[in-house]
Amino acid sequence: MLIAVAFTLILVGGLWFYMIQMPNVSFQGKAPPLNPDEREVLDNLKTHIAFLANDLGGRNQDNSLTTSKNHIIELFRSYGYQVSLQKYQVLDQTYTNIEVELRGQKKPEEIIIIGAHYDSVVGSPGANDNGSGVAGTLEIARRLSGQALSRTIRFVAFVNEEPPFFKTEAMGSLVYANRSAEKGEKIVGMMTLETIGYFREEPGSQHYPALINFFYPDKGNFIAFVGNLSSRRLLREAIDIFRKHATIPSEGAVLPAWIQGVDWSDHWSFWENGYPAIMITDTAPYRYPYYHTAQDTPDKIDYKKMTRVVLSVQKMLEVLASQGKP
Repeated sequence: MLIAVAFTLILVGGLWFYMIQMPNVSFQGKAPPLNPDEREVLDNLKTHIAFLANDLGGRNQDNSLTTSKNHIIELFRSYGYQVSLQKYQVLDQTYTNIEVELRGQKKPEEIIIIGAHYDSVVGSPGANDNGSGVAGTLEIARRLSGQALSRTIRFVAFVNEEPPFFKTEAMGSLVYANRSAEKGEKIVGMMTLETIGYFREEPGSQHYPALINFFYPDKGNFIAFVGNLSSRRLLREAIDIFRKHATIPSEGAVLPAWIQGVDWSDHWSFWENGYPAIMITDTAPYRYPYYHTAQDTPDKIDYKKMTRVVLSVQKMLEVLASQGKP
């Protein structure tokens, strides 16, 4: 009996270390005030989300998708990027993934992708899901424009993440990832920004899939890094760098994809093609009561905390894209 208990404890301890224990230390305490540069980021994020979430019907095959697409293209171009469009047909309608690239100087063949889906579920304006992710991607692209880094960074706005396209051949990120695999592209890491704007300090404001709650806080005041077992190295490297710069708490987990929510975004498409990929998220339905509802509006966003997330992800990308140096 004692041997069985000891074996169980060793097994649980090993799984905890492998899947849940993360490098470095999550930020704690009171964050410093935003400086003028950071306030500019906050204002830009607010402007992006206000534009994207201005149609209560949402950004989908019936409402505002083309307007949002054109707006994202225009912004990328205004930041100095050359825009590439990946168009594809679903029945009689054309859908478009939007890509820009900051080409690496020393190892351009090593590609890091950061992106977010710009569609929303039918009947929801999609301020947090996923106007926040698109706004974060746009703002990071703006701030990194023109920088000389070793690896290539691609910024991608994906279409058709939401139902009825999710996990079908018409999902924009799957179309994109399939093409990358066919071309033999060396994607060393993909990161999706998925609902990154809602934070709470009240005990009990954070929920989890079964059993996960034993290992994580019950306050929804952190940003989460989520990956599958094959993406463990990328996730640990990313959160380690993030924590060195962050002024917001963070948690990370490497979990089997069958756990509910682990594969609920565009990173799944890259897993399907054998690429390491992670999701950076406020955990969406496990925290956000307005998920996939008409109440997912811009006033629900905590813009100060979202700004802290975006700035720290930017720093993380800079370091990751510099590590390809010989």
